[in-house]
Amino acid sequence: MKVLLTGRDGQVGWELERRLDGAVATGRAQLDLSAPGLAQAVAAIKPDVIINAAAYTAVDKAESEKDLAMRINGVAPGILAEQAKRAGALLVHYSTDYVFDGEKQSSYVETDRTSPLSAYGESKLEGERRILASGCRHLILRTSWVYAPRGKNFYLTMKAKAGQPLRVVDDQRGAPTSAAFLAEQTIALMRKNAEGLLHLVPSGATTWYGFARAILGDKAEITPIRSSEYPTPARRPANSVLDNRKAAALLGGALPDWRSVLAAMQ
Repeated sequence: MKVLLTGRDGQVGWELERRLDGAVATGRAQLDLSAPGLAQAVAAIKPDVIINAAAYTAVDKAESEKDLAMRINGVAPGILAEQAKRAGALLVHYSTDYVFDGEKQSSYVETDRTSPLSAYGESKLEGERRILASGCRHLILRTSWVYAPRGKNFYLTMKAKAGQPLRVVDDQRGAPTSAAFLAEQTIALMRKNAEGLLHLVPSGATTWYGFARAILGDKAEITPIRSSEYPTPARRPANSVLDNRKAAALLGGALPDWRSVLAAMQ
């Protein structure tokens, strides 16, 4: 089985490459999702599985780079899907909790209505739509608050500011998800021949403030604040907790709590 992996230089792609022996792993230098010729490049590889771990992830910057975000997160997945359809390949693709508006009081299930608040969320939802419209075999995995000991993410930002007084938003809820967890569970789902749309996050939920506390400990000087006290170009959903029970059932049991996933990395 030939696996084509995009985004090898990213947080999730790096973890996947470590676990996928013999995969054709590509970064932006080898396969730029925003450049012409993507379809031809994928067709030349003739993959049996395409894992798209590449994405435009700068949520705030996407507000001023909407076209680029849409090309990478919306248009390119559609092209990958078309190639997967032609080759009879499976497309594994990552989406986001930001396809929701956060107004629901409970956790979001896969069939809930989508309504993104940001250009980033819109671009990721368009990617989902184009994959579904292609008719290819697919496994779309919505996830949230991804972090790793490399790259740019909330975990590393908190670590870099350890010992400093911090102000962190406490009115947005989600599930912190390590890139290692995502890679491991993705491969486990592939081995189960899973297809369709799934929410793949650890169990439980917290706020950004709670996540910061878990990273830095109880003695850290962290003040909880409201989102209105930390304005950003992109709006975030107040509640983006994803219900992971569908993925858990396929994997044979409840998924680990986000705290234990964080502890395993620290």
